[in-house]
Amino acid sequence: MLKRLLHNKMIVAGAVIILIMVFLAVAAPILTPYDYAANSLSEMLNPPSLKHIMGTDAYGKDVWTRLIYGARISIKVSFISVLIALLSGTAIGLLCGYFRGCLDFFVGRLMDIMMSFPPILLSMIIAISFGKTEFNMCLAIGIPVIPNFYRIARSEVLSIRERTFIRASQTMGAGNAYIIFRHVIPNALPQIFITLSSTIGGCIMAESSLGFLGLGIAPPTPSWGAVINEGKDVLFQAPWVACFGGLMITLTTLAFNLLGDGLRDVLDPKLREN
Repeated sequence: MLKRLLHNKMIVAGAVIILIMVFLAVAAPILTPYDYAANSLSEMLNPPSLKHIMGTDAYGKDVWTRLIYGARISIKVSFISVLIALLSGTAIGLLCGYFRGCLDFFVGRLMDIMMSFPPILLSMIIAISFGKTEFNMCLAIGIPVIPNFYRIARSEVLSIRERTFIRASQTMGAGNAYIIFRHVIPNALPQIFITLSSTIGGCIMAESSLGFLGLGIAPPTPSWGAVINEGKDVLFQAPWVACFGGLMITLTTLAFNLLGDGLRDVLDPKLREN
């Protein structure tokens, strides 16, 4: 498995970009001498130079500093949001798909209602209702993604529970808990992992969108969306502010999408056969 993963160019490319972004976020204090919240009116809208490699914004703040510190918030919030959606959506989907019945019916209708709202609209409603804290941002981004993992987990379980080895385990007296943890979950994991990697990119876009709309984490804490929001007002005088912020979002989202596509090629047995 590891050999197949390392031989897939999309997985390698996506993983390298992700590792670079994580390194920038973790090592931010030693990669810049500037304070992301300190204004310097004497250096307003300076273009990229050796002193400020990505220039400065309308308040004289170093754009590079704000972007690498913003990576901490954007990546962290996205990961926690996906983790919330992964655990809750997968658990609900496994239970509903395996036991069916009234639970499956009522939960299915609830998920249909959630899916009737555009995810960004639902995120905006939650963000406005709960406030601009880091945990509330995770909930605002994670809750609308729960139906994605629910659908994948439920559909996989519905297929797996009808297979011969499940029937054989039931005939031999295996309990539901044993069958779920020993057979169902391991066989459903590949599709869940594929969904996980591609969903993180979408969550980064959602976090950046909320930050751009002013619904993200309250300033002066930087995020990629907030940096672009600040740059839009000086787009013609200082295009580097918004452009570099958009570049960070694009590269990170592309990396997770490449990782998801690569995992699908490696883990999906139908694609491997072709």
